Amino acid sequence: MRGDDRQQAAMFSYISPEARVPQDHPLRTIRALGDEVLAELSARFETMYAQVGRPSIPPEKLLRAQLLQILYTIRSERQLMEQLDYNLLFRWFVGLNLDDPVWDPTVFTKNRQRLLDGEVATAFLERVVEHARRRGLLSGEHFTVDGTLLEAWASLKSFKRKDEVAPAPDDPGNPTVNFHGERRSNETHASTTDPEARLARKGAGREAKLAYAGHAVIDNRHGLVVNAVATHATGTAEREAGVELASALPAGVTLGADKGYDTQAFVEALRRLGVTPHVAQNTSNRSSAIDGRTTRHPGYLVSQQKRKLIEEVFGWLKTVGLMRKLRHRGTRRVDWLFTFAAAVYNLVRIRNLTEQTA
Repeated sequence: MRGDDRQQAAMFSYISPEARVPQDHPLRTIRALGDEVLAELSARFETMYAQVGRPSIPPEKLLRAQLLQILYTIRSERQLMEQLDYNLLFRWFVGLNLDDPVWDPTVFTKNRQRLLDGEVATAFLERVVEHARRRGLLSGEHFTVDGTLLEAWASLKSFKRKDEVAPAPDDPGNPTVNFHGERRSNETHASTTDPEARLARKGAGREAKLAYAGHAVIDNRHGLVVNAVATHATGTAEREAGVELASALPAGVTLGADKGYDTQAFVEALRRLGVTPHVAQNTSNRSSAIDGRTTRHPGYLVSQQKRKLIEEVFGWLKTVGLMRKLRHRGTRRVDWLFTFAAAVYNLVRIRNLTEQTA
């Protein structure tokens, strides 16, 4: 007999969100790893909040929600709050009960600002890397550095002369702009939308965009990110950030890089730090700074193969991790989100590696 299509919803449920999430769901492993890291950061969170006053959104819930936003490529906080309102899986992951109200998007953003001021993203990445080290997923000896352009949330129409007094636009929403015959550079022009963004291009023949530069160092064993930073996009940003990131590595390690890093200054800076430069040789129009002292070792060829793993990191960050086109303005916010997204990539990678060896 056909049953009735009754629409009356039940008023009570005796099944918890925990029971509704499958035991083999991939988010379970990621949440377990994330909760371990958040527990270790609890003392840090305690120093960031006052001892009196109205309780704010717990930082653990803020970071779990941010983690979900990156994992599921949710473009805005408003969409994230909508998902939290009706998505049972998201509520379980963040730690909300079925009848808990979701936060206003503006309130969520303002509460997250405290985490940005506390440099929580860097601490989160450091703890995730430490968990990977405990699991034996890092070599600790061989690394790779590289950089990528992160397109800023600013239009080329906003890139105007710094000393120019602009007339009233014909259309405030989409003004007519004619750049024909005008030479634009970062010295004379700046974006009115995001003044910290810089006009940059990835290579010859490529279009120039307003962008930031994202830099990362990975461990060559499994391609896990051990350090990350976002900076202004300049012609020397990759090498300058490369030296800065290399200074945090222990002496005696190797550091691979592509041809863009093959300069005398960069190679000598690494050697002063006690880091062996496994940089790809650039002999297209000049002599290379890498000579037979380095290339004769078998490890150099291994580094040239392994260094390509870092492209997988940048590919994931741009296709999944919301880094293809930035949603925030200013170097500080971009750096925070880029670093946190790198930590989320590590969580996914650790989960996959753990499942393979189980």
